[in-house]
Amino acid sequence: MAQFVPRPSCKPELLNLPSVAMQKVELPTSIELCAGAGGQALGLERAGFEHVALVESNLTACATLRTNRPHWNVLTEDVRSFDGRPYRGVDLLAGGIPCPPFSVAGKQLGSLDERDLFPAVLRLAGEIDPGVVMVENVRGLLDRRFEAYRAEIAAELGEMGYEANWMLLQASDFGVPQLRPRVVMVAPKRHLADSFTWPEPPEVCPPTVGEALFDLMQCEGWEGAQRWRSFANGIAPTVVGGSHKHGGPDLGPVRARQAWAALGVNGMGVADAPPSASHQGAPKLTVRMVARLQGFPDGWEFVGRKTAAYKQVGNAFPPPVAEAVGRAIAVALRRNQPVLAEA
Repeated sequence: MAQFVPRPSCKPELLNLPSVAMQKVELPTSIELCAGAGGQALGLERAGFEHVALVESNLTACATLRTNRPHWNVLTEDVRSFDGRPYRGVDLLAGGIPCPPFSVAGKQLGSLDERDLFPAVLRLAGEIDPGVVMVENVRGLLDRRFEAYRAEIAAELGEMGYEANWMLLQASDFGVPQLRPRVVMVAPKRHLADSFTWPEPPEVCPPTVGEALFDLMQCEGWEGAQRWRSFANGIAPTVVGGSHKHGGPDLGPVRARQAWAALGVNGMGVADAPPSASHQGAPKLTVRMVARLQGFPDGWEFVGRKTAAYKQVGNAFPPPVAEAVGRAIAVALRRNQPVLAEA
């Protein structure tokens, strides 16, 4: 494993730097937990972060990460056994930990669910001592039933010198053509807390499903593509990826499939290819189409068969949202980081 050499402390009083006209600022560094297919990692990369390590236990997801970013240090490990001590001093510890402990589909067992990885995140925060901790999860984490659990997490982080902030962000507010509410916790060190502000959504409406997917729907010559585009005139419901143990390549339970049907989409499965020229009825989406609705660029490849690829896409944090939060974190880090003299 490559040894991470941390940069000097971000606390200015610990450094005696010369005052120069030309100064150099290094890229902030990050470690990604439960990296999955790389949605959050891609967003943070766009926000200017340099990934020191990406930790993911799923072999297929690791292959996806390595395929798209061969230079990334992808570690096939369980977060619960990952040793963060060699990476002490990284600027950001980020992760999209499993959602089932806090989702309705997962029975909302919280800390009683074996898949709850908040204890691992807290342990790693202590080992790595980053400037900021960021965790993404489902909307259910803000339910009243988890109020005490959130307070416990905030208290443990507080003992380590962090101030935890929780915010519900809607993916469609950041240009993603999907109703995808996600809870994000950002916990900066206290000396960074006043410099962090949540990102303001741009005043731009996201494209409709029809606008976002029209070129993919008509690429095989489907005669009904133009009519479908006009019909699919809203944004998508939340894409459901399912857990590693359960769920198949379909667009969710009955209620979700009804919402997809209202957009002219057959949610009973995922197609192997776009509709043919003579296709009749509501089309199914391909994995590439779903990836675009998640905010992935078309060049991002997903390794594995259809079900494995779809789960990677469906469980991802939309890159545009991760980028917006990442930029806000980077600003807070930059405001408190002494610059290095240009050589």
